[in-house]
Amino acid sequence: MGRYIPLILLTMILCVACTSTKDNNDNRLESEENHAIDAMNSSIEIIADQLQTPWSIQKSGDVFYIAERPGSIVKIAEGGVDRQQIILKKELSTAPEAGMLGFVLAPNFPTSQVAYAYYTYVEEEEQFNRIVTLTFNDNKWLEQNLIMDRIKSGTYHHGGRLKIGPDGKLYATVGDATQPSLAQDVEALEGKILRINLDGTIPNDNPFPQSYIYSYGHRNPQGLTWSNDGTMYASEHGNAGNDEINIIEKGKNYGWPLIEGMEKEQGMITPLFTSGSSNTWAPSGIAIVNDQLYVAALRGTAVLAFDINKNKHNELLSEFGRIRDVFVDEKFLYFISNNTDGRGNPQPQDDKLYRTPL
Repeated sequence: MGRYIPLILLTMILCVACTSTKDNNDNRLESEENHAIDAMNSSIEIIADQLQTPWSIQKSGDVFYIAERPGSIVKIAEGGVDRQQIILKKELSTAPEAGMLGFVLAPNFPTSQVAYAYYTYVEEEEQFNRIVTLTFNDNKWLEQNLIMDRIKSGTYHHGGRLKIGPDGKLYATVGDATQPSLAQDVEALEGKILRINLDGTIPNDNPFPQSYIYSYGHRNPQGLTWSNDGTMYASEHGNAGNDEINIIEKGKNYGWPLIEGMEKEQGMITPLFTSGSSNTWAPSGIAIVNDQLYVAALRGTAVLAFDINKNKHNELLSEFGRIRDVFVDEKFLYFISNNTDGRGNPQPQDDKLYRTPL
C-alpha cells in the first residue's frame, strides 16, 4: 500500500493546482467584468434631460425621437430638444402604465414621415389600446390610419412595445389586461405577441389562420429584439417575481397563467432567463449586440446584460433609477430613465436620455 502514497499525494497536488487555477481564472474574469462595468459607468453622457415619462427610443440618422407617455414626441438633434404634439382621434388615458406607449418609425420614414404608435384611450368610461399610424406634418404628429382597435386594456398590463422585424412586419406586445385567462385564448388578442403587415392586414404566413397572433401565453411582454441570425427575443413581467427573457418562436405557447418561471408543462415554453420567484426585474425594452442582450429594468433599476452563450447576466448600470428602454447602434448603448412615472424617485432634471460606449 505504501508505494501508492506518492501517487496519491501527486494527484492531490494536481487537483489543488487545478482548483487554484480555475479560481484564479474565475477571479480574473470577474475582475475584467467589473472593470468593464466601471468603465461603462464612468463614461455615461446625458444626451437630453427633463423628459416626461419617456417610453420608447427611436433613431433616424443622427436624430432621436422619444415617445412620452403623456402624449408627446421629443425630437433630439444636434443638442436641441423639441417637444412635438401628437393629435390623436381618441382621448389619451392617464391611468397607471397607460398612455402613449410603443412608437416605431416606418422603414421609409425619411421620405414618408410615417410612424406607428400604440396608445391607451378612454371611451365611454371604458379603456382600450389601439395601434395607428402617425404622420409628421407642420411640427405635429397626426393620427392617420387605424391598424388595430379595441385591444382590451384593463387596469394594468397593457404591453405596448412596437418593433419592425427583420422580415419587414410590425410586431406588437399585448398584455393580458389583468385577465390572465385571456393569455391562453387564441381567439383573444390579449396576452400575445402580434405580427402585422405594415398596411394593417394579417400576414398569410402567421401561425393561426386569419389571426394577428404570433405567440401566446404572455403576461405583460414589454420588449422585443432580433439577433443577426433572426432569433427573436422578448422580455416579460412575471407575477411577483419570475420575470422572463424568452426566445420567441412562431405559434408557441409561453405558459401564462398555467406555468411561470422555470416551471415546465408539455407544449409550453420555459424562458431562457428568469429572475426567479424571490427577485423582480420588471424588464421593459431590450436590444442585442452579438450574443449580449441589454435589458431595461424598472423595478431592477438597472440596465441588465445577459450573455446568451454563457447563460449568465450582470447588472451594468444601476445608479439611474427606473430604466424603461434601451437602444444600440454601432458604437453606443442608449437608455432612458423612467423616474417620473409615479413609481420612481426623480433625480434633478429627470427623466433623461443617456449614452455610453459599447
